[in-house]
Amino acid sequence: MILNKGQDPVYGDFKDPIANHDQHIIRVYASSISQITKARASATHYSSDSEVPFIPGFDGVGSLEDGSSVYFLLPKNPFGAMAEYCLVDKQHCLLIPNTLSPEVAAAMAIPGMSSWAACIEQAQMVGGETVLINGASGISGRLAIQIAKHLGAKKIIATARRSELFEDLYALGADRCIQLTENTAKMEEEFAGVFKSGIHIVLDYLWGPSALSLINVVTKNSPPGLPVKLIQIGSIGGATIPLTGAILRSSCLKLMGSGLGSLSIAQMLNSVFEVLKHAPTVGFKINTQQIPLSHVASAWGATKSEVRTVLMP
Repeated sequence: MILNKGQDPVYGDFKDPIANHDQHIIRVYASSISQITKARASATHYSSDSEVPFIPGFDGVGSLEDGSSVYFLLPKNPFGAMAEYCLVDKQHCLLIPNTLSPEVAAAMAIPGMSSWAACIEQAQMVGGETVLINGASGISGRLAIQIAKHLGAKKIIATARRSELFEDLYALGADRCIQLTENTAKMEEEFAGVFKSGIHIVLDYLWGPSALSLINVVTKNSPPGLPVKLIQIGSIGGATIPLTGAILRSSCLKLMGSGLGSLSIAQMLNSVFEVLKHAPTVGFKINTQQIPLSHVASAWGATKSEVRTVLMP
């Protein structure tokens, strides 16, 4: 549990949840330490709640009272997913098949949903389009490559800061990789080349300087009349950019977000279901590490961008 916003969690006893007729008490099998979980726990996410003390955990995999396997999200505060049991509204639960282990399903749900929902719900992607993934080296970006390929992308462009990771991204399905550097002119020159060939969808996991460069390049280099849909998903590269109105007026750029608020709970759950349903047959890959819930304090600050840490009660 967490005693105050911004503190690291500590393992300990907490009061038992009590459900009403619109809620389930979920026996938790696995819950991942995701970016949104950490942001909500530190009160830096727009959906954070003010109640303390509380148990963190945005989502997870577990079972209902009758033993049915479910994925769930947004447990009722203060009973988060990083516990043996949590309290969840019935409409926030999704029955899932037992084709994936609980730890893989919990690890894959949110990062997989982020690109599936962005492509299908927001960008309304069709087969044959070209997709650029800005920030493709993390868990979400790696799944985005695989999901975009599965959804019929003709070509996938991936950006990353570390060129030594390009081989991994190519193996996952990227057709071209571009390194993000401090040399803005060089980076935008590479961006210009791919936009001149036609980019239909940009999945942006970074925001900040790299997203601004992409937006600036769209204005001058996209083929006339070709809509470019930039879907903003994450902002680990920076919270704000100096965006001028002229950029939007002078291009076919369509800028939108994808996340809690811009998507309904039903859309998010449906996207999770599609990801988990297709994962075994398509072979979506994700790197996970399983850690006992009792070790949450040490695991909280030791997460890696390429590996999803999953807590197992």
